[in-house]
Amino acid sequence: MASKAIVVGVGIPMIIVGALMAWLWAPLEVIYQNQVELVGSTIGILGVIFFISGLFYRKEPVMH
Repeated sequence: MASKAIVVGVGIPMIIVGALMAWLWAPLEVIYQNQVELVGSTIGILGVIFFISGLFYRKEPVMH
């Protein structure tokens, strides 16, 4: 059972923001292009990790 809150609330926005930073903002920067590209790529990779972890998330029953 996937967690929609993790996938939709965290994973997808991080992927989108990272892609926009790496593809759109980095070419516009002259001095800090490599750093912006690195940060954007890192955010995107973390977004993919959150997305995948949200797909495999399961709540375990509480045993008393």
